[in-house]
Amino acid sequence: MKLTFSAAILFGLAVAMFHATPALSQTKPGSIFKVVPTPNENFNSDLFAASASSPNDIWAVGQSTIHFDGTKWTAFQAPFINGENTAFLQGVVDISPTLAWAVGNESNNGGSPFQQVIEQWDGTKWRLFPNPKFPPNSQADLFAITSTSANDIWAAGNLVQDSLSFNLFEHWDGTAWTVTTIDDNNFEALTGVSADATNDAWAVGWVANSTTKTLAIHWDGTNWTHVATPANVGHGPNQLNAVLTVAPNEAWAVGYSTPGKAEESATLTLILHWDGTSWKVVPSPNVGPKSRSQSNRLLGLTANSANDIWAFGSYFAADGSGHQMTLLLHWDGTSWKIAPSPNPTKGDFLDDLLFAGVTPSAGNVWLFGGEAEFQNNHGIETLALHTTTGN
Repeated sequence: MKLTFSAAILFGLAVAMFHATPALSQTKPGSIFKVVPTPNENFNSDLFAASASSPNDIWAVGQSTIHFDGTKWTAFQAPFINGENTAFLQGVVDISPTLAWAVGNESNNGGSPFQQVIEQWDGTKWRLFPNPKFPPNSQADLFAITSTSANDIWAAGNLVQDSLSFNLFEHWDGTAWTVTTIDDNNFEALTGVSADATNDAWAVGWVANSTTKTLAIHWDGTNWTHVATPANVGHGPNQLNAVLTVAPNEAWAVGYSTPGKAEESATLTLILHWDGTSWKVVPSPNVGPKSRSQSNRLLGLTANSANDIWAFGSYFAADGSGHQMTLLLHWDGTSWKIAPSPNPTKGDFLDDLLFAGVTPSAGNVWLFGGEAEFQNNHGIETLALHTTTGN
């Protein structure tokens, strides 16, 4: 049977879309992050990725595409992106005010399967950029992008050709996108990629065997190579959603672990650290869990420095209502701690989560995601949190 990577991953990122018991807007006291108004031009406008070339040039993309010029956020149209769950921009790199790249997947106006899309910002508008050529009967999906310069950009995802699956890497050298694939022999999904040098990049995700396990692949300037990750924490699925490469001996990856069998226990935050030799699990806190419904999960990372890192995602209500709230963790060089974060939903269903972050200057941290507003013809709206006070 042909595997469909995009369906599996997008399902994993899905937000609950049902109504439940009323929930009031919540803002946790003491948070250094404040909600910043952002535009919403689509029914669903949630944000999945962010990048900045400076504090006055920031892009956040997802089911909408918005830009910060140092004063205000403005929405821009991008091909296929209409907020109707038919196309998603999953990654963005901001090179300069006149050059940015975004990658994602679109389903041909709601058809199936999803296929990758590459878009380029030229300083005026977003335009489709030709994809690399793939063999017939192929499905190529992109879920993350990273860069060290305008001429060194990696996009990562998955390729299925007939019944065979591959890790997919696409590289821009300033002239063309070229493809590298690895026969993974399993159902492997890449969901995050990060580079700090032309010879040092990490891609992470998960492997679906008898149970889901974490996955890490390293670029050394010549080859992408699988690197061992720790054995699963708990008895259920483990998954990595994002990675941050700080230096050759410093990288972080985040996701979730499961103490018991899937759907029988709450998932918990999972954080791995690379010390230049091996990946190790670093203890990380959770909200609760006070029931099997109160899952915690981490979806992204951003950093001021090696000793000032933010990890974020969401956690669910313990009562099983499906209410979802932002989750924010901070690393101070010694340990991870939960930090207060706002939940600005104004409707009757609390559904706030954080997917992306960027730090364009010291102490200047932006976090992005979505908030549910299932009223007045709105679905998931853009969510942006900001602080300039550091840790």
